[in-house]
Amino acid sequence: MSGAQDGQPSEQLRQLRRRAVPRGLSSAFPVVAERASGAELWDADGRRYIDFAGGIGTVNVGHGHPRVLEAAHRQLDRLVHSAAQVAIYEPYLSLADRLCDLAPGDFPKRAVLFNTGAEAVENAVKIARSATGRPAVIAFSQAFHGRTLLGLSLTDTVHPYKEGFGPFVPEIYRAPYPYAYWGWGSERALAALEELLRTTVPADRVAALLIEPVLGEGGFVPAPFDFMRRLRQLADRSGMALIVDEVQSGVGRTGRFFAVQHSGVAPDLIALAKSLGGGLPLSAVVGRAELMDAPGPGGLGSTFGGNPVACAAALAVLDVIEDEGLLARAELLGSILEERLGDWRRRFPVVGDVRVLGAMAGVELVRDRETREPAAELTQQVLGGCRERGLLLLGAGPRHNVVRTLMPLNLPEPLLLEGLDVLEGELARAVQSQA
Repeated sequence: MSGAQDGQPSEQLRQLRRRAVPRGLSSAFPVVAERASGAELWDADGRRYIDFAGGIGTVNVGHGHPRVLEAAHRQLDRLVHSAAQVAIYEPYLSLADRLCDLAPGDFPKRAVLFNTGAEAVENAVKIARSATGRPAVIAFSQAFHGRTLLGLSLTDTVHPYKEGFGPFVPEIYRAPYPYAYWGWGSERALAALEELLRTTVPADRVAALLIEPVLGEGGFVPAPFDFMRRLRQLADRSGMALIVDEVQSGVGRTGRFFAVQHSGVAPDLIALAKSLGGGLPLSAVVGRAELMDAPGPGGLGSTFGGNPVACAAALAVLDVIEDEGLLARAELLGSILEERLGDWRRRFPVVGDVRVLGAMAGVELVRDRETREPAAELTQQVLGGCRERGLLLLGAGPRHNVVRTLMPLNLPEPLLLEGLDVLEGELARAVQSQA
């Protein structure tokens, strides 16, 4: 058998996977997806799941939104590919223009399109280096910035992302991320950053500070707004570019189009991907025109970057977010999550911390609240139990003990509550297992 046929059950497809796909491409669960709609997904055996994973945050407007599909279908009939470097096309130009309008900051902006979050981050770094003439980049602890060589160099977590893949790109330096639950408040993190600049890499060698306004794979930890403002001041004072990685936190996830907008900070460059394409591969760098124009002609580009069909889908995504009020909807989801997760924090001793910004919520599980010993195995037990009961959820965090929410922003409230009931039931089982 050389391939899978429609209707083939999951076990046969899992056997095909074991035969044809390397072990390095792992999946969170042994689920073989067949179709999805809105906030629900069905596997090859016809079993239905509520989707709180959202394709790792790629479907903020839901699976297969009719307006996104219609826009993609229309574009398929017109132009599938020409490469923007050969002959650019209207959807690319319109999307770039709208992203410039959406990005914070009262200054001229430009936008350039790529395929993946890693590409966006790498190109933001290229642009910053070209504009400043400096080599160094400061990234933060617990960061995840992609799986390419520069992306991995910027990423902090060794296992499983970096293990065995070095050596890595030089001139990458690490500062502590303000993770208050683990003792890193803003003042302590800022002091460590200043010490790094005094002792390890002088500010006049640093092209950029690169930060996730909300840690993604690092555990769904929002950076304090004052911390972001202090980074802006440091960047201004030292001639560095401030780059924010909004790959997972952007496109409305937190109740603002960009999570950094909560702090009132206007970064110099923003890396964007995931939900931008409504499920199609698309990413962007948008930022200050004087920096974006630093690379010369031919210095930026990608054969498939800003594909016409993906751009058409993205324009529809932006329309849906605006027309359906999904920023306000994300805030409403956040208020529901905050109340429900806060109740769990009071009731379940395995819940050490909860962090909520819009619909981007993390639940950190511990074995002991006093010692804060991470409960990694228990977290996997909870995630596996949720999957058995029809709810897809992902873990996160450097200690592998955070449950994160990435449900579509437009899921009906009954589905939201059904999913939260499942998760609550599994947390209650986890408490019983600890007794």
